[in-house]
Amino acid sequence: MEDDSSLAAMLTELLEGEGYTVVLAQDGQRALHEGLSREFDVLLMDRGLPAIEGLDVLERLRGRGVAAPALILSALSNPADRVEGLDRGAEDYLGKPFDVDELLARLRSLLRRHTVLAGAVRVPGGMLDIGGRTVTAGNGTVIILSERESELLAQLARSPRQIFTRQGLIHSVFPEADDDGVVDTYVHYLRKKLGRSSVLTVRGVGYRLGELG
Repeated sequence: MEDDSSLAAMLTELLEGEGYTVVLAQDGQRALHEGLSREFDVLLMDRGLPAIEGLDVLERLRGRGVAAPALILSALSNPADRVEGLDRGAEDYLGKPFDVDELLARLRSLLRRHTVLAGAVRVPGGMLDIGGRTVTAGNGTVIILSERESELLAQLARSPRQIFTRQGLIHSVFPEADDDGVVDTYVHYLRKKLGRSSVLTVRGVGYRLGELG
């Protein structure tokens, strides 16, 4: 979803060369129609679309239940712009001009995370439903998680014996974060909901999966 015809042509050629099937919409009205008419694995969206602004399109899609992960590609790239984009439904945000390799890496990351969100992961004492963002304990108690809490717990649970560094978790769960303090924040949120032993600190290294309290 890009209104700059030369950039749109370059992106189409690039993505098709990487094996993607591309549907191009050069204004917001068309983007909204395509988003509601088809199922997409990932959305790549410019903010400056004619007719309907890109974030307005995304909000309308989210309001109609479209859950495909979205990457905003925009010349509006200061911190306030990125925060607005993420708060209004995007999973990632990349400013123009951009590095092609970084764009492709971010798209691959979104696709991996979206694939994982369709499944369930066993955690100590229960089962994490990633798509539903809930943990069901052995006694039947259901605990509701936020999207990022669910993604962080899923990442730890897929390799329960592995110690994850903060930088590793930034790369896999919080790619848009500016510093690794966000990892500590979400570990705190998980411990508050699931018990202090749900995520264990390995001093000087990082975190690993613990046991649900």
